[in-house]
Amino acid sequence: MKYFPPLGISVSSPRKKYKKPLSITVKNPLNIYIKNVFENLITSVSIINKVNIMSYPAEPFRIKSVETLTLLSKEERVKKIISAGYNTFLLNSRDVYIDLLTDSGTNAMSDKQWAGIMLGDEAYAGSENFFHLESTVQELFGFRYLVPTHQGRGAENLLSQVAITPGQFVAGNMYFTTTRYHQEKNGAVFVDVIRDEAHDASAILPFKGDIDLSKLETLIEDKGANNIAYVCLAVTVNMAGGQPVSMSNMRAVRALTQRHGIKVYYDATRCVENAYFIREREAGYENTPISDIFHEMFSYADGCTMSGKKDCLVNIGGFLCMNDEKLFGAVRELVVVYEGMPSYGGLAGRDMEAMAIGLREAMQFEYIEHRVKQVRYLGDKLKAAGIPIVEPVGGHAVFLDARRFCPHLQQEQLPAQSLAASIYVETGVRAMERGIVSSGRNKETGENYHPKLETVRLTIPRRVYTYAHMDRVADGIIELFNRRENIRGLRFIYEPKQLRFFTARFEYL
Repeated sequence: MKYFPPLGISVSSPRKKYKKPLSITVKNPLNIYIKNVFENLITSVSIINKVNIMSYPAEPFRIKSVETLTLLSKEERVKKIISAGYNTFLLNSRDVYIDLLTDSGTNAMSDKQWAGIMLGDEAYAGSENFFHLESTVQELFGFRYLVPTHQGRGAENLLSQVAITPGQFVAGNMYFTTTRYHQEKNGAVFVDVIRDEAHDASAILPFKGDIDLSKLETLIEDKGANNIAYVCLAVTVNMAGGQPVSMSNMRAVRALTQRHGIKVYYDATRCVENAYFIREREAGYENTPISDIFHEMFSYADGCTMSGKKDCLVNIGGFLCMNDEKLFGAVRELVVVYEGMPSYGGLAGRDMEAMAIGLREAMQFEYIEHRVKQVRYLGDKLKAAGIPIVEPVGGHAVFLDARRFCPHLQQEQLPAQSLAASIYVETGVRAMERGIVSSGRNKETGENYHPKLETVRLTIPRRVYTYAHMDRVADGIIELFNRRENIRGLRFIYEPKQLRFFTARFEYL
């Protein structure tokens, strides 16, 4: 749990609601300063009145250990972002106040998980912790076979190598950076078949992550079923703002692909969040246990890749699941080359134990309700202040719409990258670009991809921060929004060929 040091009066503190704004006579610079502070307080109170904290569940845990945070001065933060080439990935952790770069591997583990760490069986082969993880996954997911990997992209690598023949197509509900990289590296062409509304930040629909069945059917008819390697269904859709997929859509995708003999593999990274949204939004699931929704979701898939660093509530780990025995045999051969023995896959026994325990904890309704609604709280505060965000708010992050936040910048001026850097300078908060920089370049033409969504992701780690931290994040971004015209465009000064957003460097235009 991150410790929130007292840095003055929080604007989320209860205050009297004034019916009329008070006037302050401006006679000297001190009065001007007091007037500005007062007006900001009134604005904050107005926002607070729109976002009632009682609508959001309290943290379903107690804090046993804290980590002290440091807030550098703005002058120091300017120096740090310049040194990092305006890339928030290149900032040092010690220079970050509230770290919303990612929810991957940044979870706070529970007392039971830490106790499980002490049960680590570090045998090179046949670890007891592997069998615990295997039985847990088989029970919750329903798949026959499991291969552990060091993290999700290890599973993506293995699946892409055994399931793709060069020249085939992979259909999916929006790309993800590392997933598409592995698919393309193995000779596939990724085709986006998500519903059109997913590319519209302002479209409000309960399941914006759904696959457009007509798009998928057209692809099958045009290319031929034999030329479709598989359908990659992400639950939830990260790049669309953490948007969920409905159970009815999963069922329909399964029915369509079965008719054509095409397999479906889920990107299951945030599958528990998806299960929560189904319970919250889809008729017939209102009182269904999360574990039952979860099990049904995966009954419509042939397998999945999983990054355990998200919904398994751990700091490292992942796995690949499937039902196909022949495919499993091929994966077991490859995992030895890339990850290690099939019974550890690049992980320590203790990591597999923590992942097995974390999966069961993730099924607890109190946990997942708080997790989703804490993210929603931040989104609601920003929306109440008029900050443009991707709607509806997803399960793992709030995505700022950089196009509307910085309308004075063209997409080739990298508005989301510049906005992420500006957020750090203004607030000490580290966020992530999810736009033209993340999208990369077309391998054939060398031209930038131009995604319709140009966003900055404020990603909330699980069981780490409190609502007070969310207040601080919102207040800083609101203040920056009031001076948004000062945000300048960027250009590359170093651009790596692969997954450039991780290590690229920039300078102001």
